[in-house]
Amino acid sequence: MDERDFFTETEETKPASLNCPSCRQVETYDLRWVVRRKKNALPPRANEEDRRRFAAAKPYMVRKDDIVMCKNPRCRKRIEVSGVQSVAFI
Repeated sequence: MDERDFFTETEETKPASLNCPSCRQVETYDLRWVVRRKKNALPPRANEEDRRRFAAAKPYMVRKDDIVMCKNPRCRKRIEVSGVQSVAFI
């Protein structure tokens, strides 16, 4: 079984405060995250190894955006989202 069979995926946006390296302006940007929550029950075709993996599985979020555009209309440079972690456990 694949790991995706253990989780339900949804997409959410969460705010993050980022600093533009060009214009030095701090703004709040909405970053997209893929949220994977553990299902209530294991699919019926699972074997013993899948049951162990399902018991150890924890819900987590994966950041989807790596680059955002600066909100300053005079700047509009690309900001690399490196200060925000890419995977977060819920």
